[in-house]
Amino acid sequence: MFHFSRQTKIFLGVFAVGIVGVLGSRLLFSNAGVPQDFINARAQGALISQNIVNLSKQSASDLEKINELDNQGNFTEATNVALKAIQESQEIRKQAVELSNQVSRMTTALSGISSFEARQAALESISSRLALISRLINYSEYLNQLLVALQAKFSGQAGDREVESIINQINLEVTAINSFNNQASRSMDRFDAIISGR
Repeated sequence: MFHFSRQTKIFLGVFAVGIVGVLGSRLLFSNAGVPQDFINARAQGALISQNIVNLSKQSASDLEKINELDNQGNFTEATNVALKAIQESQEIRKQAVELSNQVSRMTTALSGISSFEARQAALESISSRLALISRLINYSEYLNQLLVALQAKFSGQAGDREVESIINQINLEVTAINSFNNQASRSMDRFDAIISGR
């Protein structure tokens, strides 16, 4: 009944690969003119990112289950799953805020990066990451609104129109998240190449 765009369905995979790769895959340059606080924040960001990915996967699974239960007319169980998913979306938002804190630490440590070119690449990645985090918070909020709207629909208080509108907003956020993630990944790849002398 509900249509999630192909982008929404592949978002979690792209996000998982991109954000973990950007923030934590190559920490081998700890003695190459990069402050330890930058390295630590990047590593902590990778852990938080993995939490976000895991929570997001569960949310996607819950949405599929809600859709299935809705199609079966099992509104009571669908409402129960929606309530659980609302809590998960709030946790995604909290984790996004914590990720923002780690990106802030990386920003503070930028001045300690010895290479101007590497510093610029890191700054570009951080800028894209902050924009991504903002959109991720929006995504979480729209997900929360979707689940509340579904819950209202299941109890007979609302129609499909509100649900479809929120899904469209979620799809727009996913498109923006993927775009910022790609920009951040390219910048951090450039940073790693500069630091490692490739």
